[in-house]
Amino acid sequence: MVSSEATTGTGAEARPAAKTRGRPRSFDRETALEKAILAFWERGYEATSVSDLTRAMDIGAPSLYAAFGDKRSLFDEVVRVYTSRYASFADRALAEEPTSRAAVERTLREAAGVYTDPGHPQGCLIAHAAINCTTPAVADSLRDRRNATIGAIRSRIEADIATGALHAGVNAPALARHAGAMIQGMSQQARDGASREELEALAEIAMANWPRT
Repeated sequence: MVSSEATTGTGAEARPAAKTRGRPRSFDRETALEKAILAFWERGYEATSVSDLTRAMDIGAPSLYAAFGDKRSLFDEVVRVYTSRYASFADRALAEEPTSRAAVERTLREAAGVYTDPGHPQGCLIAHAAINCTTPAVADSLRDRRNATIGAIRSRIEADIATGALHAGVNAPALARHAGAMIQGMSQQARDGASREELEALAEIAMANWPRT
């Protein structure tokens, strides 16, 4: 016969039964996600295993799967949060600066600071995570993001040509890809140990070659 204590949920006997209703999550999801960002940023997608992630995030595999899904789902969320938290400087510059030249110059200078910040891995996660990536869907997604940035730069260049801020003979696709190559190259240079000052010097050279009206 069930006692009134067990039925009402009072008393010592009821406490073990309460646990069967499910324990609250024992980790902070945002903290764990930030640790996953740093892990993928440091190692790339392919080289980061689930065991690497559980160690970095300080959680068990069941908790990882319950909170984030599989490795690919976690990575997709990592990229979204990384883009808004660390890599939004290019979008802001393109939206806020009056010309493509000013936007690209600001982007390169801010990239020099972000890519060499000692508070996190060097370079750009979106550029580095694609290296040696053998998962086509991941590689395609990262390539699309990089190409979207180049496309946005091209749109600003073409707008400047239309208004006369740049002369009509400027090759907008090539100039946009040059800017994209600088951004991506600075990421690799940062991972190879280049300082902020060295990357800022590269930015100055790049902008010295930017066409004028």
